[in-house]
Amino acid sequence: MRGINVGGNHKVPMADLKSIFTEMNFENVITILNTGNIIFSTKETSIKDLENIVNIALKSKFNFPIPVIIREEELIRKLVFSNPFKGIEITKDTRLYLSLLKNNVENNIPLPWVNNDKSYTILQNVNQNNIFSILDLSHSNTVKGMKAFEKFYGKDVTTRNWNTIIKINSKL
Repeated sequence: MRGINVGGNHKVPMADLKSIFTEMNFENVITILNTGNIIFSTKETSIKDLENIVNIALKSKFNFPIPVIIREEELIRKLVFSNPFKGIEITKDTRLYLSLLKNNVENNIPLPWVNNDKSYTILQNVNQNNIFSILDLSHSNTVKGMKAFEKFYGKDVTTRNWNTIIKINSKL
């Protein structure tokens, strides 16, 4: 889910979220952290249908829209197994991210792409909607790179720290 429990806005208790998913007859429901990461099982096979079902249920419960982007377990495992940040020097200022786009977005930017102050790098785009990137806070103390990201890919996206993705993968 995008934009919940950030800066005190759009508060969604994880216990409520888990309850809603259980009420929708999803199985094996697990919430991860407090930022809208949830694992569940279902027989429904259409990602778009699932996203719509969850969107409607969440808006009904919380009275505000919550953008939902769903990925299958197999893809998460594949992304983690691909070890996309291999060879990247990690320091205390390095942040590794996976951005999940709601829809496939094609563009012609050469990858890897690095912004002017070298604080943000877009490494690769997997399947036109899963994008690996690196933020280096030693070059800049802001996330200006995300403005470039939005220019290339739009705002219909949610971004997760790579450590969160590793944690999600460990619960699958």
